Amino acid sequence: MTIYLGVFIVLSFLIWIKCIYRRQRRALLKSLKHLSSRETVGSDIRALVVTAHPDDECMFFAPTIIRLVELNASVHLLCLSEGNYYNQGAQRKQELLNSCAVLGIPVSRVTIVDHRKLPDDPKAEWSISLVSSLIVKHIRAHSFNMVLTFDGRGVSGHANHIAIHKAVSHLASTGQVPDDCCLLSLVTVGLLRKYISFLELPLSWLLSSCLCCVIGSQGYRKAKAAMLCHRTQLLWFRHLYVAFSRYMFINTFQMIPQGPKNLKIY
Repeated sequence: MTIYLGVFIVLSFLIWIKCIYRRQRRALLKSLKHLSSRETVGSDIRALVVTAHPDDECMFFAPTIIRLVELNASVHLLCLSEGNYYNQGAQRKQELLNSCAVLGIPVSRVTIVDHRKLPDDPKAEWSISLVSSLIVKHIRAHSFNMVLTFDGRGVSGHANHIAIHKAVSHLASTGQVPDDCCLLSLVTVGLLRKYISFLELPLSWLLSSCLCCVIGSQGYRKAKAAMLCHRTQLLWFRHLYVAFSRYMFINTFQMIPQGPKNLKIY
């Protein structure tokens, strides 16, 4: 009897996940419509994904990029370093471009910053004012209406990830972002939730979020192929990450609240 009950619970859980996959496209469209305050979405969305290093785009944001590209959104990437921690910057830059091509972001929409004050280093304190100025200039130059980046815990706790969140939060609180641009931060989850793969989906679905992007087996294969472009980063534990991380299947975002426009800080 116990065995039958266990089988019933497992099957019910898997059916629940399947139902979520079927409903998530409609839910995504509804969320985008709410965020953009438009009646139509897809091609109306001009999204900027801001990352710190080559491989961040596929390790943490692949479901979002893939889903937005499928909706014909204009997706751009701003990477704030070449990933030169081990003096592999030139190689990692090309790996990033290859990864973005797999995910659906053309080279013309990828910007990679190489600035001496923004080194790829978990111990480096990136200047919030410098990062803020680079991001806001990019937003204004391309008229983005959506910016997606890390939250205050940076998913992996990397100092460079956290610095980007602080910079975007600074732009939001000081009213430097255009009125029609929403700012979203990727939700960092605990260790257990992070490494139970797609089985974490029901919990992410139930918890409140502003945007939830989910991919199925086909999308996962694309995300995995993008990660495999980063050959310099494919250590043994990265293969485990690709197999078990929920960020390869699911992204959830919260809104970064914006303050009064054109607020001057003295």
